[in-house]
Amino acid sequence: MGGGVRSYVLLGGGGVFAVHFAKYLLEETSAERVICVGRNPPRSPAYTLDVGKGDTRYAYHQVHIVFEQDRLFELFDREKPEVIVNFAALAYATSWEKSYRYYDTNVVALAHMCEDLMKRDYLKRFIQIGTSELYGSVGGPVAEDSPVQPTSPYAVSKLAGDMHLDTLWKVRKFPMNIIRPSNAYGPGQLLYRVLPRAVYCGLTGRKLPLEGGGTVKKSYIHARDLARAIWLIGEKAPFGRTYNAGPAEPSSIRSLVDMVADSLGMAPDALYQISPGRVGEDQQYWLDSSLIKRDLGWEPQISLKAGIADMVAWGRKYLEYLSDEDARFVLRA
Repeated sequence: MGGGVRSYVLLGGGGVFAVHFAKYLLEETSAERVICVGRNPPRSPAYTLDVGKGDTRYAYHQVHIVFEQDRLFELFDREKPEVIVNFAALAYATSWEKSYRYYDTNVVALAHMCEDLMKRDYLKRFIQIGTSELYGSVGGPVAEDSPVQPTSPYAVSKLAGDMHLDTLWKVRKFPMNIIRPSNAYGPGQLLYRVLPRAVYCGLTGRKLPLEGGGTVKKSYIHARDLARAIWLIGEKAPFGRTYNAGPAEPSSIRSLVDMVADSLGMAPDALYQISPGRVGEDQQYWLDSSLIKRDLGWEPQISLKAGIADMVAWGRKYLEYLSDEDARFVLRA
């Protein structure tokens, strides 16, 4: 157990990565207060994982950060969090339809919120959850100062948010950090993402549509490893610094799905069928994470094989709940 920070607010608190960070804080640190804020009511236990249930240190509030910032700041001023972690974002690379929604959430709401937070002396640190997608498709591992090549409105909006925060630190000394994780996954992830969908399809006898044959390569880290990286940033990072966080090597989506099939004890061709790839999809995400290792001692601890076994165990445990879920992405404000 450890850690000096006592109170946290997690925005986007109903999402899988906020859930895992809340779980990490409650189980592994001396946090006295963990407040999750999400736009939706709490989902089923398959997605909340019952994190915080019965724990007086934990609370969940339904507040929309775009349309209800008055209520959000009433909550901030009541709870006086030392650290705010912003997981909240519209986060889907196929963002060409209603692209303005991505800017509303990922840029405008962020700028509005941070301007008012600068007036609050209780805030000690603001941590922005960024994305590796703003680097675009790369041929090798890229560091934090590598050229950015966003290829979707989503990636552009996240880059704009990062740049805004960077100027707030440089000019106004807003106490912020940015973490750009690789593709994270974990129990509780929504079914439109490839790993939970592959697990669900395997458990229910459905065929997973493997877009483009699964040749795209991405760098996958478990949500627990991401949670530990965020916590280390909150405890130790110099203000204003941006950190990549990912594994040493990327993996093709096909190899990922093959590992799911193996974990389920089935032949890969029984799990998926080839479908057309997404137009304009980046072919490889790969991060150089040496800075966060040097500064904070972080590197992934959970292997992809162990992480996929964790996902399969989650799917088996909550299959009844998952059967009622829609596996499609639905764009909302």
